[in-house]
Amino acid sequence: MMRKVVISTLILIILSGCAYLGNAHYNDLFGPEQTQDRMVLHSTIEGADFLQNVKPVLDTRCVVCHGCYDAPCQLKLSSPEGIDRGLSKELVYDGTRLLATTPSRLLFDADNTQQWRDKGFSPVLNEREQSLEANLAGSVLFNSLVLKQSSDIANNEVLDDDDFDFSLSRSQTCATMGEFDRLADDQPHGGMPYGLPGVSREEFKHLQNWLKNGGKMANIAPPTAFELQQIKRWEAFLNQDSLKYQLSARYIYEHWFLANIYFTPENTQTFFKLVRSSTPPGEDIKLISTRRPYDDPNVERVYYRMMHERSTILSKTHLPLKLNDAKLTRLYQQFIEPEYTVASMPSYEPKAASNPFKTYEVIPIDSKYQFMLDEAELIIMGFIKGPVCRGQIALNVINDHFWVAFADPKKVATPAVGEMLIQHEDALELPAAEESNALAIKSWIKYSVREKRYLKAKVELANELFKNGDHLTTNLLWKGDGVNKNAALTVFRHSDSATVVKGLIGQEPKTMWVLDYALFERIHYLLVAGFDVYGNVGHQLVTRLYMDFLRLEGEGNFLGLLPEDKREQIKSSWYRKSPPSLSKFFKSNQEFSQPSGIVYKTDDPQHELYGLIKAALSPVLSEHYDYTSVSGPLASINTMPVKAINLLPPVSYVLVKQTDNSHKAYTIIHHNAHYNISSLLNEEGQRAFEEDTVTLVPGFIGDYPSAIWYLNNQQQVAAFAEQLPLMQIEADYRALKSKFGIRRTHPQFWQYSDILHRAAKQYRGVEYGMFDYNRLENR
Repeated sequence: MMRKVVISTLILIILSGCAYLGNAHYNDLFGPEQTQDRMVLHSTIEGADFLQNVKPVLDTRCVVCHGCYDAPCQLKLSSPEGIDRGLSKELVYDGTRLLATTPSRLLFDADNTQQWRDKGFSPVLNEREQSLEANLAGSVLFNSLVLKQSSDIANNEVLDDDDFDFSLSRSQTCATMGEFDRLADDQPHGGMPYGLPGVSREEFKHLQNWLKNGGKMANIAPPTAFELQQIKRWEAFLNQDSLKYQLSARYIYEHWFLANIYFTPENTQTFFKLVRSSTPPGEDIKLISTRRPYDDPNVERVYYRMMHERSTILSKTHLPLKLNDAKLTRLYQQFIEPEYTVASMPSYEPKAASNPFKTYEVIPIDSKYQFMLDEAELIIMGFIKGPVCRGQIALNVINDHFWVAFADPKKVATPAVGEMLIQHEDALELPAAEESNALAIKSWIKYSVREKRYLKAKVELANELFKNGDHLTTNLLWKGDGVNKNAALTVFRHSDSATVVKGLIGQEPKTMWVLDYALFERIHYLLVAGFDVYGNVGHQLVTRLYMDFLRLEGEGNFLGLLPEDKREQIKSSWYRKSPPSLSKFFKSNQEFSQPSGIVYKTDDPQHELYGLIKAALSPVLSEHYDYTSVSGPLASINTMPVKAINLLPPVSYVLVKQTDNSHKAYTIIHHNAHYNISSLLNEEGQRAFEEDTVTLVPGFIGDYPSAIWYLNNQQQVAAFAEQLPLMQIEADYRALKSKFGIRRTHPQFWQYSDILHRAAKQYRGVEYGMFDYNRLENR
């Protein structure tokens, strides 16, 4: 029946004389393109139809590939603005461009659809004569859906690499309607959803009717009265006239601008963004559009406003932040109560504004540091889910699995530390001072010299502070004030994406970071506030190279807790086969020379220290992803042989059907081991395959599933757990995929995708967002 509907649709288009014609023919038949006003109120018939019947299809079948900067052809189908903007042939991710490109951020870099057309974006909806015939024949979106329906993919088979390219660096066609005939001829398998089964008959009908009738769209319902009341209170706090309030609000904004803010209970899906506006509270928001959150706004007064987030929530960009009365009080205590004076607002000049130690020098260190610690998971998550979105620049500089703890503000936010930071604030200048066009090698040499100068001062101060018997122990660590689970975090890297979660999760990692205020702040301003995804190759390279320094510093803080005579040996094990430049950097640095205050009892002090840190932080350790809580046959996956581990993709989701038809969920995380992670261009050459490990945890970790496994009953659970560790070669993996996996070609792929998302919504609550299928494997 489905095939008959598809054929009928194709015949209808062909008979209309409008299938696969060039722009000139379309102009002759339906007139020239002209942008359309498609927005209607959510309360109208067309608006209700879009929100109830069309948007759910777009979200669950299209947004899973078209949602962020890395969406093919920059087509973001997660909001009406993105749908109307359409396609671009320009790449956001281009590691070779010599000059920074013009940003193309929705809402910020154009005010209307015509401005996007002027910037080179082409429509996916018909913009010629608005007739039933033209609306289908002239829509790239509709023709892409029809092309998919006319060319079925193999039934649960691995797709031919000659027909499908799933690499992130693949060439993109981004065909306009006038180019679509060439696309259909050259890529008969290029219909949408790409490399996945087509939408169902009912879903196709909803999309067809919507497009046929002009593609009218509505935004989601406006904020509730309670939310509007909260927005009013928060905007009043952030926009008071005193310079103290203005400076505090500027600092808060530069750390929270990525957050999805919410006020209502934990099951909400209504969020807001903190934005800069040239208009005060009570007036419509007029966005200030700059590359970075601290760039010159070019207005007399900046106002910080709460903008309703109307796009579909995506897991890979979702950073939820709850604001309430307690948080408002906390900010007042941190930024307004302390005794300090703001004589004038600091400059927005790039070299000054990109350096938070200069810009916010007058705000007490403990205020700034505790503010960051309160939401440490969110701040660190920013360099993964923030401007980079696809994180290879930031992520090939970190290990696949490591833990993070923080130095206690009471011990590292002292007047002596504050004075040292003021004296060396120039040495703490970050690569963003070069803005978005940088000369990588020249910049790296300059920042290398400055980092050494700062580390020398830092080590000298530490040696002085801890030389009289008050040596370092786990008392150095912030313990979350006994209640805050942000005190201990785990970072999992999954090739070019990563995840941050609360707790010390998984087996003991190769390394651990201990962050102090200056280090924490620099990571944020390097990879979040100061990173420009539209910057040139020099900007991206120097950012990557500078992150090497910060990782080494975080690891160095951890090493200071270990026995003095073991530090060099342990560090050398982390950096086997490292390049000569790194060895030279190590030797040229002054090392922390004071003994540890911990009395070690074994020949494995790092293992001992991990145990002591866990004990010290035990009251605030999150057990949400505790791998030791997994019982039964699946627990054996945590001790799989390395040969089987090598065959696993970065992130695999396992769904186990229960007798009541609910589902338990697990994540299998493959950790790639490296001899070192300081090789910029030869990461694969540093892989230590024989040392790879795996962790299976309850729930969902990651945003980009590579594989989905579905187990119908306990017999299948036992068989899967028994057979997975026995894999030896790729053929073994593919055989298991045929037996237990949901391949991208599975005929019921979308039904299982819906089950996956329903389970994720139950597990994640307010942290829930749509997964991204751009990394879904073809195996």
